[in-house]
Amino acid sequence: MASADNQQPNIIRTERGLTISGTRITLYDVMDYLTAHYPPTFIRALFDLTDEQINAALSYI
Repeated sequence: MASADNQQPNIIRTERGLTISGTRITLYDVMDYLTAHYPPTFIRALFDLTDEQINAALSYI
């Protein structure tokens, strides 16, 4: 998945799994909080993500 602005991938595959670009946060980390019914704004603040990063993760999931 690439953003329209800079064509950089927002979600990348690493040896740890699918990861939010520029972080060490995997989609599994985000999914754990989503399945526990935490709101996206809480998850964003918890992992110190930008709006673009959390939106990319949620879109991918």
